[in-house]
Amino acid sequence: MRRNSVVNIIITALIATAVVLLDQITKLWVLGSFELGESRAVIPGILNWTYIQNRGAALGMLADHRWVFMLISALLIVAIVLFILFSKEIGRVAVVVLAMILGGGIGNMIDRFTYGYVVDFIDVKFLPFWKWIFNVADCFVTVGAILLIVMYIVSEIKQKGKSNDSSDI
Repeated sequence: MRRNSVVNIIITALIATAVVLLDQITKLWVLGSFELGESRAVIPGILNWTYIQNRGAALGMLADHRWVFMLISALLIVAIVLFILFSKEIGRVAVVVLAMILGGGIGNMIDRFTYGYVVDFIDVKFLPFWKWIFNVADCFVTVGAILLIVMYIVSEIKQKGKSNDSSDI
């Protein structure tokens, strides 16, 4: 195994583990401190902690299809690990971003396996159109996905710039 691959796996393991720990610690706190449906203002009018059980996918879609989500999550987790392991040109930033997504996916998968649902509690109130409640794992998956999209767009812009520069010669 190349040295770069070993470093990437170490970075991935550390970040994914930190994400899972943060996610699971916050969920254990919610499970031990809140009744189902209970809501407490953290910053009145802006942010509440509200404990719900999400039995679906993102934003509660397709409720009660736990095994489908577990299978899809498992496949995506394996795909991310294999990509990090075997990609010859993956950069460190991409490794960090993929590790964030990996950790979030594992955190929610632990919930589905352990409880049969995902523990959600972050309730954003200041956006009038926002009605969904989410968790730490969801934050890492979402931010990671957005960063991947941004990285892809930047890469495409750079590639177009290089191809335009070479065609001027």
